[in-house]
Amino acid sequence: MLARFEAPPKPWAAGHRGVDLAAAPGSAVRAAAPGVVSYSGPVAGRPVVTVIHPASGTPPLRTTYLPVTGAVPVGTTVAAGQVIGHVAGSTGTGHCGGNDCLHWGLLRGDRYLDPPALFGAGASRLLPLGHAG
Repeated sequence: MLARFEAPPKPWAAGHRGVDLAAAPGSAVRAAAPGVVSYSGPVAGRPVVTVIHPASGTPPLRTTYLPVTGAVPVGTTVAAGQVIGHVAGSTGTGHCGGNDCLHWGLLRGDRYLDPPALFGAGASRLLPLGHAG
């Protein structure tokens, strides 16, 4: 992981609204969970794919992937692990410090969440050696 999620203190404040994963241009990008492709196109000059996950509650979760050139049309139902696009080349935005990467986001409504939480992963904590639980 190149950069972790950092929730902004206020909706308009600075933060990192997702995680950055090392990924070479052309790498396949797969849906993190079953859902429906709800958007595939440019946002602020970068290609983005968004998948809505209807079975995830109200409002439903959405995952975002960028810079990703979509491989399936909007409205397509996708399975977890299904290819939804490919990492586009660097867009010159410097998002990943000049490195190629995949930015993966997770939202519920307009609230950004830590994407690994989609899989039940929470914050790690270290325990002393020999700790029984």
